[in-house]
Amino acid sequence: MTTPDPETMHGLAPVVNALPGEPVPYYLATGEGLRYETGGLLWTVVARTEDTGGLFDAAFVLGPRGAEIPFHSFAVHQRSYYVFEGCAQFWLPGESRILVPGDSVHVPPGTPVACRMLSHLTKVLQYSAPGGVLDGLPGATADVERHLYAAGAVIGGEVPPGATPHDLPQVAPGDAWDDTLPSGTEGYFLRARTGDRRGWPDAVNSFLARGRNTGGRYFAVNTLAAPQPYIIRHFHRRHTENFLCLSGRIWLWVNGEELLLTPGDFLHAPPGTVHSFAVTAHNTQLLGLLTSDVFEPFFDVTGVPTEDHVHTEGLIDPSVVMGGMRVNQDLDVVVAGGPPERVRAAGS
Repeated sequence: MTTPDPETMHGLAPVVNALPGEPVPYYLATGEGLRYETGGLLWTVVARTEDTGGLFDAAFVLGPRGAEIPFHSFAVHQRSYYVFEGCAQFWLPGESRILVPGDSVHVPPGTPVACRMLSHLTKVLQYSAPGGVLDGLPGATADVERHLYAAGAVIGGEVPPGATPHDLPQVAPGDAWDDTLPSGTEGYFLRARTGDRRGWPDAVNSFLARGRNTGGRYFAVNTLAAPQPYIIRHFHRRHTENFLCLSGRIWLWVNGEELLLTPGDFLHAPPGTVHSFAVTAHNTQLLGLLTSDVFEPFFDVTGVPTEDHVHTEGLIDPSVVMGGMRVNQDLDVVVAGGPPERVRAAGS
């Protein structure tokens, strides 16, 4: 599948609340996407191979207490799971953790993983690259129109379609404080607001996964930020950017359209998408999922290393960001103009 060239992409208004079936900009409000139910779990697919040019796929998995996915693996797919709401227990071979919102687990190709929901309405994001992990859902599970799992659903343990099952023991959870990214592509757990951290003006970026952890397929970064206006309009030629609002409010300017992201909303911006964002609520959190990893150095050279887990308002000079961009020219950032003007709901 071919992604439109950057100049063509500039003129495409984002598709709203529908999967486009081609790699163009699109926005999904929380709960929107294609929905399937299996084993008491509701899968809401927010990205498929046809929507991303084969780069990745992604889905929210929503379930009641006790619903589970047994040990399974995929041979060629790197996966990350991010706990969005509730509480879940995850297993890797020989170890387990109880994870709460903000915690994550990262699974290399061929590594078995299992999970169980420990509270009702637990919601987990699954992101996998390359795409294909979710291809079997439409033919193997029931598609549904509702946005919640069935109240009386029979809770079972079913391996995802196309996965290899594994008969491994589910060991008791450990209480290690997993706060460090590994040096390579091993499986690992990571606690919220840990990992490698870089300070921005009135914001801090926390890496959940770097390219070295995903075989270069993608990286993931959590941005905690205070209210701030739109940044410069820009686009990228060599990587795809995905925005997921975790808390607060984020305005995104996308090819001339303004879209408000509140918790659970998702925006996909392929190469060539001209965009900018503004934060309009205190302590807003944004999860960025970017593939491939070519843009990862941007956060290192435009921020300052920090051991803090939150930002200190007014501590970092805003010139740090632009200074890093001037010194490092090959960051896959093409400036397309100054900050856009807020038009929609200008006071919010």
